[in-house]
Amino acid sequence: MFSSTVIPTVGRSTLARSVESVLRQTVGRDQFEVVVVNDSDGPLVAAEWQQSKSVRIVHTRRRERSVARNTGAALARGRYLHFLDDDDWLAPDAFEHLWELARSRAAGWVYGHSQLVDRQGQAILRLRHALSGNCFVQAMAGEWVPLQASLIDADTFFAVGGFNPLVSGPEDVDLLRRVSLQSDLAVTPNVVACISWGAEHSTTDYRRHPEQSRLAREQILDRTGVLRRMRASAGSSYWRGRIVRAYATSLVWNVRRKHLMTAASRGVFSLVALLSAGLDVFSPDFWRAVSRPHASEVFNQGLREAGRLAPPLSRP
Repeated sequence: MFSSTVIPTVGRSTLARSVESVLRQTVGRDQFEVVVVNDSDGPLVAAEWQQSKSVRIVHTRRRERSVARNTGAALARGRYLHFLDDDDWLAPDAFEHLWELARSRAAGWVYGHSQLVDRQGQAILRLRHALSGNCFVQAMAGEWVPLQASLIDADTFFAVGGFNPLVSGPEDVDLLRRVSLQSDLAVTPNVVACISWGAEHSTTDYRRHPEQSRLAREQILDRTGVLRRMRASAGSSYWRGRIVRAYATSLVWNVRRKHLMTAASRGVFSLVALLSAGLDVFSPDFWRAVSRPHASEVFNQGLREAGRLAPPLSRP
């Protein structure tokens, strides 16, 4: 089986649209399945899609999305795992584009472009993520790829431990970082998913994002091979500066919490990253990366294309 779509749900009315968008895919019906994980307190409202032989429904008990997704993944039969939220949906030919990409590129994470929509289903902007190959330092800096537009190799997913149930909110960013530590990414320029955007009716607690993201990033920095993988993914002075910042900010964070042994280790790695930068230390981009938080251009590009943001000023 090519792919398994896992949809965690709390019983929202938009679930039917999400499931049906998968069932309408043009690849052979025997090549995919849908695993709906009911994480609500009660039964789902009866619907026609529940009679499909391609759909399985399992139940968890308010254990949050990471546990629900891991449960669905553990039961999945597909070579690739696809995680779709119950208020998002797939474009009609999504699996065709992703299947073609997966067959032509050896990558642990394949994905396409996505269309952000408001809660009424109206288009807001298109996200054109361009991460490809080894993108570990970019992921560590905060670049993001929507789960809804992605297929993740099942063996890779389980090798990195799946979703971390202790990370609630940025669990998708954390998973991307752990996958990109050991595997490459590949992208198709086709829109494959529509993603509902906005705090209204959202089940995500955005207030906890910074703390949760930092804790998850610290766990990754503790792993072996991190510096080597980041250096291999840094193709410019800017990204080599991001490596120094990753360790330097971790050093400060650990000193404030009196984790002195970890802080000392981060200091050593920060120094190694600085010394190995060579002539990059004379580049303004290098020090801009060291001194400032990373700001992704993906959203700004989408806003400019939608006519909602002025074009950037050209440098003199």
